[in-house]
Amino acid sequence: MRHRFGYRKLNRNATERKALLRGLATQLLSTGRIETTVERAKELRGVVEPLITLARKDSVANRRIAAARLYGAEVVTRLFKEVAPSTGTRPGGFTRILKLGFRPGDHARRALIELVDEVKAPEAK
Repeated sequence: MRHRFGYRKLNRNATERKALLRGLATQLLSTGRIETTVERAKELRGVVEPLITLARKDSVANRRIAAARLYGAEVVTRLFKEVAPSTGTRPGGFTRILKLGFRPGDHARRALIELVDEVKAPEAK
């Protein structure tokens, strides 16, 4: 049983793990969906969902906290202007993980993690 283990180490030390999750969170919030491994996706939920909850209240302090946890000011702006308002009154569960099967090279379990209430861009006709 894995009681009280806390989190997945992802075969990295603390600084590498923090940078990895920070980069994945930035990609997810900028594109709306990313493909990664199941383990990384499950750890990414714990980073992205509190950021979306934080972004529901737009203040300078909350923007600074989000900017410290993400790469790029444009991603922070998108988080506060597009992603957080699209969640509405949803109490949580802002991301969805879909399992895709196995990666051919190393047989790692792949997953697609996406935002549930993603704002769709209008399609070009």
